[in-house]
Amino acid sequence: MQRIILLLGLLLAINLVYGQNRDSIPPTKKVVLQDSTKKIDPQDTLKSVAQQDTTKKETRAERKAREKAEKERAKYYYKDILKDSARLEIERLTRVAWKRSMILPGWGQYTNQGLWWVKVPVIYGGFVASYFVFDYWQWYYKLFLDELQYRADRGQPSDGVLGIDSNWDVAGLVKFKDYGRRNRDLTVLVTLGWYGLNIVEAYVDSILKNRWNVSDDLSFKMSPTFMPTNSYALGMNGFSGKSMFAPGIKMTFTLK
Repeated sequence: MQRIILLLGLLLAINLVYGQNRDSIPPTKKVVLQDSTKKIDPQDTLKSVAQQDTTKKETRAERKAREKAEKERAKYYYKDILKDSARLEIERLTRVAWKRSMILPGWGQYTNQGLWWVKVPVIYGGFVASYFVFDYWQWYYKLFLDELQYRADRGQPSDGVLGIDSNWDVAGLVKFKDYGRRNRDLTVLVTLGWYGLNIVEAYVDSILKNRWNVSDDLSFKMSPTFMPTNSYALGMNGFSGKSMFAPGIKMTFTLK
């Protein structure tokens, strides 16, 4: 009997020990409070932004290399269309013609062939004429300028053609001096225009010859002719008409 009571007491003690509930509240962790008033260094911020920025800026040398590559590609492509060797050669001939005329007038015309033996003398004839015209107006300008300087220095007319034996006054001398200078300067501008026209002619002639197909099927002919006209005269009975003929030129285009 005593053994049974002892065994029951032992079982009861074991149940009491394992039947207790564990503490469900977890242990608290230590929280370290940071100082919110800590100063931020602007340089640190810029460094972090620079590290985040992965876009590399293009240098000047890289930009020049890229532009050179784009120009080189443009020589061989037109709107992403590959040019053939014939077109590249035609474009090269066109560039060569006007560049040669820029270096030496008439050289581009000789490159284009055709009537270069007529064009080159005309080009240099224009330059020679410009020189003589410039020389004349320079002499004209100096003639009046020298007389004005003589009168300004000595207070009296000179013994020249514009001096004592002439009726030129100071106002007239100044007017014609400016007239000569204006024509001299205009001659220089005309000469520059003649030089530019030489370049344009070489470029246009090269395009017409190499890029455009000027066919022989079109012919052109000029011949003299007489054109009928009607003349009216006032007479006793009003206006009277009369048929007459006037000389003219007839132009004929023929398509084969």
